[in-house]
Amino acid sequence: MAVKRRLGKPKPVVKEIKPTVKERALDELRRFLGIFFYLWVLFGLFALNDSIVLAEHHVNFKMQGFAAINAFMLAKVMLVAENFHLGQRFKDRPLVYPIVYRSVIFTLLLICFHIVERVLVGVVEGKTIAESFPEIGGGSLRGIVSAATIVCVALIPFFSFRELGRVIGERELKTLMLGHGAKDYVPSPTLRSKRR
Repeated sequence: MAVKRRLGKPKPVVKEIKPTVKERALDELRRFLGIFFYLWVLFGLFALNDSIVLAEHHVNFKMQGFAAINAFMLAKVMLVAENFHLGQRFKDRPLVYPIVYRSVIFTLLLICFHIVERVLVGVVEGKTIAESFPEIGGGSLRGIVSAATIVCVALIPFFSFRELGRVIGERELKTLMLGHGAKDYVPSPTLRSKRR
């Protein structure tokens, strides 16, 4: 006895709209500028702090230009790392996990890149690797851990916004932060059903 298969209505074919090269380039530029601006402010504040501390000891210190250069270079590194999905391990867990995890991973990445950058510059200038190795946080283990902790904590707000944008949508997050705020914000139906 042959079993007849019931065929329901065929599902409509939904074509995935792929972004154009121009749209992808603009998206990458927007992401890059967001990372760059955040790092520039962060490094600028570090340089400002250093200049205030050193001024108390009558040492002239001006590094604001280096803050912009470092922010530019490290923003490129972070953008490439994000494109390779670095730090995506806990993205299906509560947001605190991916935020802290990405902050730690990217802190290690930035410190490693900073070391490699300083060593390469030193070698090009004719110094040995040992002479070129940067003294992060004064060079002691305590100083390195302190500097890494400061950078990690400073990256938490950045990744908090990134993860919130991923979950609720970048447009919704932008509306909440830069638009009319919570007054006019209406969560999407999927978010409303998750709240209940």
